[in-house]
Amino acid sequence: MVYVKTGASGLAGFLSMQLDSLELKSFACNYSYMQCIQGKPIFMRILLGILILTLSWGITQAHPGVGILEDSKGNVYYTDLEQVWKISPAGIKTVAVPGVHTHELYIDEHDNLYGEHLWYNGEQKNTWGHYVWKLSALGKLEKVIPNTEGFLENYSFVRDHFGRMYWADRSKPCQTVVRKNADNTQARMGSHCFDNIRKIEALSDGSILLVDFQDLKKIDNQGRLTTVGSKIANKKWVVSTVENQNSVMGIWEDNQGNLFAAVSSEGIIKKFTKNGKEEIAFKSSLFWAPSGGMVDRLDNLWVLEFNKINQVRVTKVGTDKRKQIY
Repeated sequence: MVYVKTGASGLAGFLSMQLDSLELKSFACNYSYMQCIQGKPIFMRILLGILILTLSWGITQAHPGVGILEDSKGNVYYTDLEQVWKISPAGIKTVAVPGVHTHELYIDEHDNLYGEHLWYNGEQKNTWGHYVWKLSALGKLEKVIPNTEGFLENYSFVRDHFGRMYWADRSKPCQTVVRKNADNTQARMGSHCFDNIRKIEALSDGSILLVDFQDLKKIDNQGRLTTVGSKIANKKWVVSTVENQNSVMGIWEDNQGNLFAAVSSEGIIKKFTKNGKEEIAFKSSLFWAPSGGMVDRLDNLWVLEFNKINQVRVTKVGTDKRKQIY
């Protein structure tokens, strides 16, 4: 289910969906104009050329939400940066938390859902503000952290099963991962320096998975560092820039301990098996790219996707490989 904005961007969105419905998603073009236009009528070639140039340009520069998760009842929650949506086990989609701009989500063992609301106070003030909210399992919405000036600090939606929080300390050239314990003490995870930490995820075995620019790395309970995948977006990129630093976004694991990464710049999700194999687990259709994902308790893959005109959708891939778009 896709919601289209009005105006010029709405028209582009409508056209992109029409092209998608014409089974253009079956082309192995991945934003490549020449591969897409072959064998198409002249009007389709022109239309495709315009749309590919306008919609695919700059998609790696976008910074969409990555939050998508499941509660104990099988409900799936995800953010589109304007609200948080809920998809029931029956496939019914409703708004769970309206009017919040949150990139990440967290759900605890009691099915309480957490996120933030971040806002900009305008060019005249040029300041930001935020608060942290909690939606209880019973549906009560409350603020955990009240309206506060600036960005969220010393708090994170990345937590392990002990409730410990993890975040990146980017205050120095030697970036590190910080853990906040239940007693509010803080500890550095390992002795390693990272160049550009983009995302952190706590794994079920107690280790930490992180994206360092476009390298996927893991820190175990003893602080030992291993590289799961190197330059997983583009082997030619050696320096992190504003344009390419969001090439890898959401990261997660499945029920068997395999690891996944949303490689947004390539429009794919990469899977890293426990025996070290790297493979493509999912490929977005034309004009779309993955920003996050998860594997539910029934081993279905859920992919959070975005496009250039700020549309967001979720694609569920069943164990039988059938797809359902919400």
